[in-house]
Amino acid sequence: MFKRIHLIVLDSVGIGAQHDAAEFGDTGTHTLKHTLESHPVELPNLEKFGLGCIDTLPGLGCPDTPHAFYSKMSEVSQGKDTMTGHWEIAGLNIKKPFKVYPDGFPEELLDRIREATGRDIVGNKPASGTEIIKEYGEHQMKTGDLIVYTSNDPVLQIAAHEDVIPLDELYTICEKVRAMTTDPDFLVGRVIARPYVGDSSENFTRTENRHDYALEPFGRTVLNALEDNGNDVIAIGKINDIFTGSGITDSVRTKNNEDGMDKLLEVMDREFNGISFLNLVDFDALYGHRRNPEGYSNALKAFDDRLPEIVSKLREDDLLVITADHGNDPTYTGTDHTRENVPLLMKAGGERAYGPLRDSDTFSDIAATIAENFEIEYDTHGESLFKEITEDEE
Repeated sequence: MFKRIHLIVLDSVGIGAQHDAAEFGDTGTHTLKHTLESHPVELPNLEKFGLGCIDTLPGLGCPDTPHAFYSKMSEVSQGKDTMTGHWEIAGLNIKKPFKVYPDGFPEELLDRIREATGRDIVGNKPASGTEIIKEYGEHQMKTGDLIVYTSNDPVLQIAAHEDVIPLDELYTICEKVRAMTTDPDFLVGRVIARPYVGDSSENFTRTENRHDYALEPFGRTVLNALEDNGNDVIAIGKINDIFTGSGITDSVRTKNNEDGMDKLLEVMDREFNGISFLNLVDFDALYGHRRNPEGYSNALKAFDDRLPEIVSKLREDDLLVITADHGNDPTYTGTDHTRENVPLLMKAGGERAYGPLRDSDTFSDIAATIAENFEIEYDTHGESLFKEITEDEE
């Protein structure tokens, strides 16, 4: 039994198209392979863990004696977004996908937003966050209008200059819009506040004061079971937002991937009995959606460079779990997530005879493993890997 499990989600780091990728328009996608082909980098620590054993990846071999257990997982939920992926990791099966708005949001919803906020709206289309700020940022500064946009994800994003609409007001606006979009007619997974600064389209930049307003999970997750059992659930990064605080006992905000790693190291120095749960969002937000394979590769290398720090903090009764929530192939068409398998790497604090695990048919195998480890009752469609990772303890 592990006293602490440290779960890291590398947001969007997929490892090849799923069996049903064609149904999502994602045939042939492979985030890791195509990223590393486009911009080769060395990932020696992930290689030691066995990442290159899961699938053939440029520049990565498969070591004879890997330093971790390795496999891949498929998603059963009907979606390829952040919330669906994380909720499935935590034990749920989302059978009805969230709505997306490829043509923008209906006027009825926009009218409700105008009435509730007293502000007009510009944009209302799928767009890159940086590009739509360039397009409408100067207009927004002059008028105070809200820049509303979406993507191929089930999200409604509101951008505003911090000097024009103060953060507190922007957050209040997003809370009101979140309440409106729980209606089945306008259901979205997340409402996201996207503040920015700058004085012209030449230098507008989004700040780190982003805030996500998600729906509550549609069912009981393993996080709820842990909390009810008296275990700690420490959310790092946007995890608290994704689960709307449900099942979370402590929350630590982060600014970016590097800060996320820093915060995880600090949490690992704390005494607790339960899990830490970290999301590293930059892979997805900064590089996947923006179709930037060079930035994506460099972010992978930055994570790899810091992996030994995490390993050095592992205690004898710790387990490190590294996975992803979906793909986002930066070489693919469009700017959407991609329906892919995700890697699963598990390393214990003590010695093990590491090697391959069975492939998982659902991300919820992680939830089942956590539940069995902490000896808590939790019903999920996933199957535990606990015996596979503990039967060879030395």
